[in-house]
Amino acid sequence: MVIGIGYLVLGTNAMLLVGALPLVVLLISTDPVTSWPALLSAGVLATPALTAAFAVFLHYSRTHGTDVIRTFWRAWAVHLRRSLAIAAMWTATAVVLAVDVLALWGSRLGAVLTPVLVVLLVLATATALLALVASVERPEARLRDVLRASVYLGVRRWYLTLVSFLVLGLLAGLFVAHPALAVGLAATPLLYTAWGNSRYTLKPVLPVGSSIEA
Repeated sequence: MVIGIGYLVLGTNAMLLVGALPLVVLLISTDPVTSWPALLSAGVLATPALTAAFAVFLHYSRTHGTDVIRTFWRAWAVHLRRSLAIAAMWTATAVVLAVDVLALWGSRLGAVLTPVLVVLLVLATATALLALVASVERPEARLRDVLRASVYLGVRRWYLTLVSFLVLGLLAGLFVAHPALAVGLAATPLLYTAWGNSRYTLKPVLPVGSSIEA
């Protein structure tokens, strides 16, 4: 079991690195302030790798199987279109909200609307994360139904959403401080935690009999 878990962690980390390589390279080698358009594009292209990692976690939770490579790339192909669609919608929303904040910055109207725009960005991010997890669990569901359930449950179970954000924030902070450690070791355990927490958030809409063990 220990060997299997070790392979799951290292194998998934390696596949995530391959699937998100352009994003990782840009984050390490460029200034995000000036390269943000390229970073957003690379982030969209890296999203299917995140979905594939969630599929690996689901496969392990159901079967304790550690066939990481085959499961990862099969899921990458199966969920490619929906993952890109969710990522593109989140990116477009984030850009619009960020532009609005910058345009209103320093004005009286901005003081009123900026907190609202920030809340909308947080809600969009939570919805995108839950939608990726839900798409792996319920691939037959229509995208609009997945998004509707993700918005509703993300708000209703806001305390679980907060936990997922804390975990992802920890991963982001670790990447800034120690990129090699974040990508090589910590990514899978932290993403597994966020995935398991998101599954618990989505429990009311998961298939009957789904295990919610993390």
